[in-house]
Amino acid sequence: MARPYRLLCRCTAALFGMALVMPSAAGQTASTPGPTTSAPTRAATAPSLTDQIDNLIGQPRFAGADWGIAVISLSSGRTIYSHHADQLFQPASTTKLFTAAVALSELGPDYRIPTRVFAGGEIHNGKLDGPLILYGMGDPTLGVDAATLHWADQLAEQLAAQGLKHVHGDLIADATYFASPMMGSGWEATDLQSWFAVPTSALSVGENQVEVTVAPGVGAGAPALLHFDPDDAIPAVTNDVLTSAQRTRNDVNLYRAPGDDTLYAFGNIAAKSAAQNYKLALPDPARFAGRQLQQALLRHGIQLDGKLVAMHWPRRDTFLPNQPRTLAEVLSPPVSDILERGLKRSQNLYLQNLLLLAGVKAQADTEQREGSMGFITSERWGIRAMHQMLEQIGIAPAASLIEEGSGLSRRNLATPNAMARLLAFLASQPYGPTLAQALPIAGIDGTLQWRMRNTPAENNVHAKTGSMSFVHCLAGYVTSGSGERLAFAIMLNNYDPPNGAPTATKDIDQIAELLAGSRNATGSATMPVAATHPAN
Repeated sequence: MARPYRLLCRCTAALFGMALVMPSAAGQTASTPGPTTSAPTRAATAPSLTDQIDNLIGQPRFAGADWGIAVISLSSGRTIYSHHADQLFQPASTTKLFTAAVALSELGPDYRIPTRVFAGGEIHNGKLDGPLILYGMGDPTLGVDAATLHWADQLAEQLAAQGLKHVHGDLIADATYFASPMMGSGWEATDLQSWFAVPTSALSVGENQVEVTVAPGVGAGAPALLHFDPDDAIPAVTNDVLTSAQRTRNDVNLYRAPGDDTLYAFGNIAAKSAAQNYKLALPDPARFAGRQLQQALLRHGIQLDGKLVAMHWPRRDTFLPNQPRTLAEVLSPPVSDILERGLKRSQNLYLQNLLLLAGVKAQADTEQREGSMGFITSERWGIRAMHQMLEQIGIAPAASLIEEGSGLSRRNLATPNAMARLLAFLASQPYGPTLAQALPIAGIDGTLQWRMRNTPAENNVHAKTGSMSFVHCLAGYVTSGSGERLAFAIMLNNYDPPNGAPTATKDIDQIAELLAGSRNATGSATMPVAATHPAN
C-alpha cells in the first residue's frame, strides 16, 4: 500500500436478449389485416454464471494476466466453476489458510501458549543462586491481548508472591524455543524493517512493532524531534532530519539495515507542520521483552545482580535445566482466537509464529516415535506437517508449494483447486464454523470491511484476502442465492490495472458477488435479464 513517506525498502455491457412476437408480413391482405400491436415482451434466459465470469476475465485488459478460479459445492463436492484451476499461482496472504489448517491440526483450537519464568538454580531464603530465565514459547499476542497487557508485572508479581527477593545471576531472555531464523523463508531483506515483516520470535511482545513520530523542531534549521513508542524499543538512533521552512514538502526517510540495531533518520520536515507517524519492526523482540521484565522486577522489589542477556537460535541456553522449575506463567488466548485476529487483520507475525509452533509440536511427536532425524528448522517441520495433512486430504504435493506461514514469500505457490479443496476439508471439521467466522466478512469486518457492500455478498462472503504487487487473491466461503454453500478460490497474478480500469480488487469482488447471486446448480445468474450489469 502507498505510504506517506519514503522508506528505503520495498517497503462490456452485460448480455441480454428480448424475444418479441412480431406480426408476419406474409399472407396479410387488405381484408384480413394483421395485428397492429406486438404480443407481450418475453424475457430470454439470463446468461449463466459461467458465461458472466468468462466474459469478465476474458476482457482484453487481462491479456497479459493469469486468472485461476475454482468453485466447488460443499454439499455435493461438484465443481461449479473452474478456470486454470490446476495451475500454480502466487497466493499472497491466502497462504494463511494453509497455516491455519496445520495449526488447528497440530495444536488444536483450544491450546493456550505459555510464557514462563524458570529458575536456573536453587532458591534459598528468597535468593536465587543462578539466572532467572524468561522463556518465550511463541505467543504472538503477548502484551496486546487483554489478559497479558501487563504481562511483565504479572510475572514479577507471581515471583514476589513466592518469596523471591534476590536474583544472584543474570536475567536471560530466551527465544530459542523456535529453532529458526527470525524471518520466514523467501522474505525479502528490504522488508525486514517494515511493520508487516517484523521478526518472528518465540519471545515476541507488542506484536514486535515500534511506532515512530517525527515532529518539526523549534524553527527552520533545528533538528526534528523523534519519539518512539515504546520509548526504548530502538537501541540506537542517528537523527539527521532537519526542520525546513514552512510549507516546504516533507521528506522523511527511515532506514535500518538488516541485522543492524541502528535506525538512521534523515531528510526534512516543514516547520509548524503536523507530526508524521510511522510503524517499524522491533530489532530484537527478546531483548526488549527482557528489559520490560527487568523493570517489572524492580517495581516489585526483586533485586537483580546480573545483566540482561538475550538468547537466540542457533545459540542454546546452557543454564536451562532439562526439567526446569516454572516460577511464573502467563497464557495466551486460545489458538482459535489468535487465528481469528490473525486472519481478520492478515497479521503476518501471528500466522508465522503459529506455523513454527506447529513445527515444534510435529518435531516432538515425530522424534518421540522415530528418534532424531537430524537438524531441520521449526519452520520446515511446520511445512512437513502441512504437507502430510494435505496428502491425507488428497491434495497432491505439487499442488501446494508453500514454504512459510504468512504469504510474504513470492516463492509460495498453490493451485486454486488445492485452495478450494482445503477450504472444503476445513468446513467439514468440528471447528469449521469457528474458522469460517474467523475469516473477514464482506462489508462487515477485517480486510473486507469496506468491500462488496450493498451486494448479495455483503455479510455472506467469508474469505481471506491476499495481495502484493501484481498479485490479487480471495479465497473462502459464500452461500449462493439458492442457499448452496460454496468454497471458492479466485487468484489473479501478473496484473497491473491499466489507467482508467477498475482495481483488481473490484474485479475479484465482482466474481464473488456473482457467486453470491447465483440461483441454481448450473450457476445461472439472479439479476434481471434486462438490467445492465457492466463487467467493470
